[in-house]
Amino acid sequence: MKRRIGKLFVGLVCVTAMVTVADSVSAAEEKVKYLIGFEEEAELEAFTEEVEQVGIFSVEEDQSNEESIDVDIIHDYDYIPVLSVELDPEDVDALNEAEGISYIEEDFEVSIQQSVPWGINRVQAPTANSRGWTGSGVRVAVLDTGISAHSDLNIAGGRSFVPGEPTIADGNGHGTHVAGTIAALNNSIGVVGVAPNAQIYGVKVLGANGRGSISSIAQGLEWAGANNMHVANLSLGSDAPSLTLEQAVNYATSRGVLVIAATGNNGSGSVGYPARYANAMAVGATDQNNNRANFSQYGAGIDIVAPGVGVQSTYPGNRYVSLNGTSMATPHVAGAAALVKQRYPSWNHTQIRNHLKNTSTNLGNSNLYGSGLVNANAATR
Repeated sequence: MKRRIGKLFVGLVCVTAMVTVADSVSAAEEKVKYLIGFEEEAELEAFTEEVEQVGIFSVEEDQSNEESIDVDIIHDYDYIPVLSVELDPEDVDALNEAEGISYIEEDFEVSIQQSVPWGINRVQAPTANSRGWTGSGVRVAVLDTGISAHSDLNIAGGRSFVPGEPTIADGNGHGTHVAGTIAALNNSIGVVGVAPNAQIYGVKVLGANGRGSISSIAQGLEWAGANNMHVANLSLGSDAPSLTLEQAVNYATSRGVLVIAATGNNGSGSVGYPARYANAMAVGATDQNNNRANFSQYGAGIDIVAPGVGVQSTYPGNRYVSLNGTSMATPHVAGAAALVKQRYPSWNHTQIRNHLKNTSTNLGNSNLYGSGLVNANAATR
């Protein structure tokens, strides 16, 4: 049998009033936040009325004894029969036996949970991160649609080369998504990137419509070279070659930048540009079964592959979305390159590129997969 809700004793109120200030502070410090659920709204109202009148609540222990419980009401919910309160933990058991109370539970904290996208796990980045290789001190230029401010991204700087779009803010979403796969922060929210401590720079070369000119991309590559970037991610391309674009890739490479580019998404057996140029590392896409994604271009010139199907990452508006494409595969490799650069700071772009290929996981046919699936763990041992 539950104990019935008893009446307050005036004498007990007087005794409570005589407690010293020091004792009151001590009691307040011992209180914990709880949620009290009631069986009926009427019982909640009776409880609230009693507490608000005198500041304590009485529970009858037996026919001759009543226990007074100090209750501070924090919030009375509008649509559910629940009170948010503060109590001394020692009073919970007694109060829980009062008639009309359905339950008492501690008001514990709940936090936003960070998830690790499947692709980040597949390239074994968390294992490399756990050993201290997080891309710290490595500069990665994201040549794309820009990067929007996001609570899961730390943007170090950048520049826009798109006429009419003077800032690096991303009006499309593509660049912000790519940036998150490279370096989304390990901050307990959202997602985490391959190299969460890398410095990312938004180099806007594509407009809000997702399109850009060769001249803008070439300017972006010049900027990456002139500003001492270690890695440049180009999740963009065309089936048509350009001598200007090739020269820009060569210039950035001559300045020590590892240029990493997407093979393309038309599913054909030829690699697009600029990925096909000798000084660009060409990245194809795989699915959750380590098979070539059906859209991923392949063939002569493909260097390596990475996850590119159902990739969850950051997006403008402080959101997260899932996208497909070799554009999504490429930043997995750029992030891994950042880890290798931190691990071997004296290495140049050629050494990093070769090491990523040599430590990749063999998936078979090199015409489809190049050297194989990028493996961040093996690359940082």
